[in-house]
Amino acid sequence: MNTHANREKIIRFLKTITRPDAPVDRIDDRDGLIKSGLIDSLAMLEIIGFLESEFRIDFSETGVNPTEMESIQKILDLIEKRAH
Repeated sequence: MNTHANREKIIRFLKTITRPDAPVDRIDDRDGLIKSGLIDSLAMLEIIGFLESEFRIDFSETGVNPTEMESIQKILDLIEKRAH
């Protein structure tokens, strides 16, 4: 799957977990998701579950590095690097 398709999947998912007063469409791919107020730390757990199920990324051996998921671009980079 290409980066554009992956980005669309991420955006669709983020729309299901973000606050209604902080629309995903208003941030840049490099903006921090938590810093922008789009998500909170609990939503980060939902993102991890999404990446595990949708892209088969296994965090069990490497653990979770929150900085790898702080923006849409960093999530895309993580998918490129670790998806099976």
